[in-house]
Amino acid sequence: MCNKPSSTEESGERIAKFLARAGVASRREAEKLIEQGIVTVNGAVLTTPAFKVTPDMDIRVDGTRIGKPGPPRLWRYHKPDGLVTTHKDPQGRKTVFEALEGRLPRVISVGRLDLTTEGLLLLTNSGDLSRRLELPSSGWARRYRVRAYGRVRQSQLDSLKDGVKIDGVQYGPVRAQLDQQQGGNVWVTLSINEGKNREVRALMRHLDLQVNRLIRTAYGPFQLGKLRKNAIEEISGKQMREQLGKKICEEIGL
Repeated sequence: MCNKPSSTEESGERIAKFLARAGVASRREAEKLIEQGIVTVNGAVLTTPAFKVTPDMDIRVDGTRIGKPGPPRLWRYHKPDGLVTTHKDPQGRKTVFEALEGRLPRVISVGRLDLTTEGLLLLTNSGDLSRRLELPSSGWARRYRVRAYGRVRQSQLDSLKDGVKIDGVQYGPVRAQLDQQQGGNVWVTLSINEGKNREVRALMRHLDLQVNRLIRTAYGPFQLGKLRKNAIEEISGKQMREQLGKKICEEIGL
């Protein structure tokens, strides 16, 4: 068991931070992996997230060796519906990471899109970057195009602008624009900042609308644009520095 860092390890970095920088998981999720007993250092099972490591150590997660973290990278991915945003699905459904196998290094997602939601999903090799971009304090809006069965007036959509409480859950301010009525369906463009679980569907259901297609078109300054389904495109380091700003870049070591 690895319980107490040696004097040599004092000069390293905490294992959770190392795993986050290596794109294994966020720091919080890395701590859960340690609790599960699947993280080893030099062949010994790790029992504390306070343990410090150096790149020359043999660090493994569930038997897979984790290499030295590289510089933070970020990709745009056009997720089709029918894929789960998880590394392993207990129900056996196909995952985003299975669909991308062999096309990318080890990556994690910035937030999630549920099974039937399509559109822009950001992927990164940096757990620190993923966590930083997911925080509501980043102020980054997630924009969606929504097709839903039913009818709605712009005044009803405007009622969401100061936030709304639904089934005991408080949702933040929502910007929503009625685009068009098409037969029995309505198209709405909607922007949110928090991205709570199934938030868009809950908001539409609150207005008696049944979502039958949901497309994320933007996450902060990054756009889906004309990226075709299942296509992936790396965001350049220059663009990352321009869009993320100096503070975030310093935090993630870019």
